[in-house]
Amino acid sequence: MRLLSFAIAALAVIALVVGQQSGSAGVIGLGVVGVLLAFATFRSTTIPFFLKIFSGIFGTEYVIFGAGALLAQLGLWPSAWQAAAPPTSLGTTVAVFGILIYLVSFVPVVQRIARIASPYFESSEPQIANLGPFGRYRMRLGTFAVALVVFLIVLNQAQVGISLRINFFYRDFNNALQEKNAPVFWEQLVNVFCVWAAISVISYLIEVVAQSVLLIRWREWMAAEYNKRWLGNGNHYRISLAGTADNPDQRISEDTRSFLNQTYSFSLTLITQVSTLVSFSIVLWSIPVAITVPGTDIVIPGFIFWATLIYAAIATWVTHLIGKPLIALEFEQERREANFRFALARLREYSEQIALMRGETAERRHLGETFGGIVDNFYNLLWRKLKLTTFTLSYNQANVVIPYVLLAPYYFAGQIAFGVLTQVASAFGRVETAMSFFINSYQSIASYLASINRLTTFEAAIAQAEAQGGEGAAIDITDQPGKDTRVDELTLTLPNGQPIVKASGLTLPAGQSTLVVGPSGSGKSTLFRALAGIWPFGQGKVATPENTRMLLLPQRPYLPQGSLRAALAYPAEQDAFSDDDIRAAMEKVKLGHLTDRLDEVDLWGQRLSGGEQQRLQIARALLAKPDWLFLDEATASLDEQLEGEIYAVIRRELPQTSVVSIGHRSTLRAMHDGLVAMEKNADGTFSPKAKAMAEAG
Repeated sequence: MRLLSFAIAALAVIALVVGQQSGSAGVIGLGVVGVLLAFATFRSTTIPFFLKIFSGIFGTEYVIFGAGALLAQLGLWPSAWQAAAPPTSLGTTVAVFGILIYLVSFVPVVQRIARIASPYFESSEPQIANLGPFGRYRMRLGTFAVALVVFLIVLNQAQVGISLRINFFYRDFNNALQEKNAPVFWEQLVNVFCVWAAISVISYLIEVVAQSVLLIRWREWMAAEYNKRWLGNGNHYRISLAGTADNPDQRISEDTRSFLNQTYSFSLTLITQVSTLVSFSIVLWSIPVAITVPGTDIVIPGFIFWATLIYAAIATWVTHLIGKPLIALEFEQERREANFRFALARLREYSEQIALMRGETAERRHLGETFGGIVDNFYNLLWRKLKLTTFTLSYNQANVVIPYVLLAPYYFAGQIAFGVLTQVASAFGRVETAMSFFINSYQSIASYLASINRLTTFEAAIAQAEAQGGEGAAIDITDQPGKDTRVDELTLTLPNGQPIVKASGLTLPAGQSTLVVGPSGSGKSTLFRALAGIWPFGQGKVATPENTRMLLLPQRPYLPQGSLRAALAYPAEQDAFSDDDIRAAMEKVKLGHLTDRLDEVDLWGQRLSGGEQQRLQIARALLAKPDWLFLDEATASLDEQLEGEIYAVIRRELPQTSVVSIGHRSTLRAMHDGLVAMEKNADGTFSPKAKAMAEAG
């Protein structure tokens, strides 16, 4: 960017010198905006990478088009290509774009958009790019993405030029009709329209392919990146505890798709519309129609241009007044829709429990209340959209006749030809459409901003969870020499900040089995989660042995979707263990009747009983052979005899594993070497204390 800024500055200085010598206002203007662009490009090193792409494109185009315009001004442009010489206005236009990119980088919402979009284009992941007839090339993912964006922007600008050429065709074509000039009519139809129409169609087909490749690869990367951060180091658990981001599934699946589609659409469309505005405004300005200020001799040139500008500006302001509440309403609608989907998914997950308790009526009532919230907000949204649509439809209908109404007096007076009238009507429509981009896109913009807000808050929640679980976290989990697990000056709180556990000087000896007992609500499970490093609320130190593999089995097991083999191997890959090892582990936990169904895909969380699910996760532990095994009432669904047999299997099959259990049954004491009891303190908190096994709990 620095080198490009120096090239822009050099060209701007040359333009100022040439313009001063020739007295050309257009060349001087090219130099003035070039100086401003050079400064903006130099400073663009500080803006997000996504915006740098656009800044670099416009800076490069300024150098190319500006140099061409200067060569034409100095008479150095090849005479055979004189018709293709770029005008100074083209270089000035792209310079204005580049300056605007730098200025909008300070707008907060643009900063948020660019911050979310930039990482994809900066990605250094290697990949193979299939460029069709040009072969396959190995390049960085970010490089390929930037190349696609640059190609699409240049293609869109070329399409504006094609539209401008077709606009002049309409002028000459209609003039030929008015003059009954058959040779010119057929010349324009065959050699001009057919050629440029074919080029236009081909360009749009190419755009569809390039755009689709960019968007699907972008979405794939964003989904993978958010999944990695959300699932990394227990962040998903900390986010759910804190309640800082509702429905993360919707944010990853729906909001990312909406964000990238609309970011691409608005970015490219806005550039296209601004290019259209500048190009066709020149057409409107060149029409020999002026207006005299009433009561004076002051003549205002470019009457039709100013009329279009004022007309669209007023309509844009009215649209904003009507549509502003849409942003908050769209955000709320997305939230309520996601809550309803979550309620349905949760009902499916707990269908057996609901059926056993005959809870269908209560669930219907809850679903009705949840959907009722959607309906209430929907009507508010509908009423606001109805107001906005009424205005925009009326505005668009009026646009059809406005240019004819404005120019009819000049046409009937014989000051302009019929071809000029139709050309102006077409140009007016293109300029008005460009200036009405905000009007016609307001509802989409409202939805877009809602997606941005949801992704922004989701990223903030992930960042907070990462801070709670990473370096500098309040609860310091460290690896230290030795085999024991120690807890010092540890205070655990609930998400609302209320202290629940205070532990200091607690040692869990390696190579032994320890039972943790205490009343419900005393923080036993919370202590386990702190030892596992996923509980974020509190402060203190937990020292675990170096290179230790820990496995915590909760009371309610998690069985992923897929085959029974995958459920047994989880969280390892399903082929991590041999069939013989898996079948042996299943036999040991009394699940031999399922050994013939290893590769059967089913909803195993619904097919297996609670006791079978708990025994299945014990089989996982037998396969994984962790150094430390934490059982959080992981055998509570088993009868006492079967529970005793399972603990005997654990002791026999995992002799090197240190086992720590939470349980309430008195029979568990005989299955453990040590006892830790949660004792209540004067302030209402509980502290774990090592006890002799004979002591009462």
